[in-house]
Amino acid sequence: MEYLETSEFKGLENKDELCAMTIDRARVMIEEWKQACDIRTGSHQIGTATASIMEQHNTDAQLPATRVQWQRPPRGRLKCNVDASFSTAMNRTRINICVKDDDGAFVLAKTITFNVIHSVHVGEALGLYYAMEWLSDMQLHNVDFETDSKTTHDAFHAPKDDVSEFGHIISACRSLFNNHLTNSRVEFTRRQANEVAHALAGEATLSASPIIYFNPPHCINNIIFNEMI
Repeated sequence: MEYLETSEFKGLENKDELCAMTIDRARVMIEEWKQACDIRTGSHQIGTATASIMEQHNTDAQLPATRVQWQRPPRGRLKCNVDASFSTAMNRTRINICVKDDDGAFVLAKTITFNVIHSVHVGEALGLYYAMEWLSDMQLHNVDFETDSKTTHDAFHAPKDDVSEFGHIISACRSLFNNHLTNSRVEFTRRQANEVAHALAGEATLSASPIIYFNPPHCINNIIFNEMI
């Protein structure tokens, strides 16, 4: 009788150990899943739902699917690609700007970080504004500005009264463009052709100050090389 009681006790003890191991394993899996979600969210977060993001960004999801590549500007011109990235995990909006010449060679790049999450439309419009401000300060002309935000592109080319924050930024863009950027233009491109500016978001930094790159960051080296071929 004493032996049976001991066996039963050991059996229950083994079951408890198995349960504890299962629970611990589940906890580990949950933590790993959370960490993976945090990394994925922090890298380039632009909303809480994919459908909503694509609707706001108004890019490739609403256009016929075709393969688009970055195109060099005509001789004697510069191309400035602009993109905005958003991280809810870090509560940051980041503007990414890259300038290349008519050979497709890197000229300059700049990133600007804001410690606030803007809406997609506002963030993309800010990207265009700060790109124009930067190049006009350097007194550069003959620039083709490219954005993958069709909303920003269309608003820029269709002046109308808009008292929203987005509308005020677009008006500021037009003012800079008309007064300081001779023989320049604003064009829409798809995300695939704006890959360099988009990839600059990978140059993660905690610095709140703008950063200017006189040499191409590692994250865009291969992209620029492939686009020059």
